Amino acid sequence: MTTGTSDPSAVVPATAVEPGPDAPRGALATWLSDGWTVTWRNLLKLRRNPEVLVFAVLQPIMFVVLFSQVYGGSIRIDGGNYTDYLMAGIFGQTVLFGSTFSGYLMAQDLKEGLIDRFRTLPMHSSAVLFGRTNADLVLNTVSMVIMIGAGAVVGWRFHDGPAAFVAGVALLLLFSYAFSWVMAFLGILVRTPEVINNAAFMVLFPLTFISNAFVQASNLPRPLEVFANWNPVSALVQAARELFGNTGSVPVADTFPMQHPVPTVVVGSLVLLAVFVPLAVARFRSASSR
Repeated sequence: MTTGTSDPSAVVPATAVEPGPDAPRGALATWLSDGWTVTWRNLLKLRRNPEVLVFAVLQPIMFVVLFSQVYGGSIRIDGGNYTDYLMAGIFGQTVLFGSTFSGYLMAQDLKEGLIDRFRTLPMHSSAVLFGRTNADLVLNTVSMVIMIGAGAVVGWRFHDGPAAFVAGVALLLLFSYAFSWVMAFLGILVRTPEVINNAAFMVLFPLTFISNAFVQASNLPRPLEVFANWNPVSALVQAARELFGNTGSVPVADTFPMQHPVPTVVVGSLVLLAVFVPLAVARFRSASSR
């Protein structure tokens, strides 16, 4: 990726420098280099706008404190400790909400004309999307580390060993990365970043709160209980609880996602990537700055 050219007319369009099939190693190396350059650019942008990082970290800490210290004494979990039960829900909620940055910031780049500037550079068009989602994965990883520390402070512990703990964190990040591609696709479709911000929260709040993230689904009214037991957020949270050893003897609904949460989340994440990566890349090639 070349960024030092001052005359846009002098640079070679991306389509003119796409390596041919006879140079697969060169194509892969170029694509990796372009993706890393855009990822680094997005991380530098975060460093220069620390308020984004600060609020991304403060929000999950606020939820940990509110639910464990304010509401925790009023919420009873059958056969389990509420702090242990809660943390997987907080993890799931945070990575889900953190993924919305991909859509918001993609829409912001389109609005500011930055995407048109990228198109004048001799780089792979998909590198912009991979750079965006990779940077947001880093941001979600930082949030996870902060939440793990906050959870330890309020008494949360994992019980099934380091390997299962790492697997649980990896599963949450896999889902967050896959969902980032959904949001990146939506960010290309909408006309302003405010639209995707408001629309995303209108969808994500019901998905998160009508689930097993904070309360047992069996305590919800019957229609909401059925929804919660098939909700993908419930499967993500249940999978994390199982890998962290935080399930205790809490009853589990007799639905496939709740009985087999780990494979459900793995397969679901791979399906999201298989569908939305090519959709987002194709849409990006025809999108223009607004």
